[in-house]
Amino acid sequence: MSAITITKSNFDAEVARSDKPVLVDFWAVWCGPCRMLSPVVEQIADENPAVKVGKLNVDEQPELAAQFGVMGIPTLILFKGGKAVKQMVGVQPKPVIVSAINGVL
Repeated sequence: MSAITITKSNFDAEVARSDKPVLVDFWAVWCGPCRMLSPVVEQIADENPAVKVGKLNVDEQPELAAQFGVMGIPTLILFKGGKAVKQMVGVQPKPVIVSAINGVL
């Protein structure tokens, strides 16, 4: 399943009330490292049906970025039961991200 777009209007339904852990990629169009990380995030979305993967554009959703203390991008936040349980800032290798996901499954 490919990554879904997370917005203020669907955050509760897609993240807060999700029955699966959710990996949210906080990114922006102009961010070079974000573009480097994007294919990895998409691969994880396709390869891990046990986790939901979303992408949140910080320029379009600044309130959500501020709510979760996102100061630098890319930032990946892993949610479980509607709560942020793990945050990774900067481009992360795929095995590090997968290991974090496996740690909450």
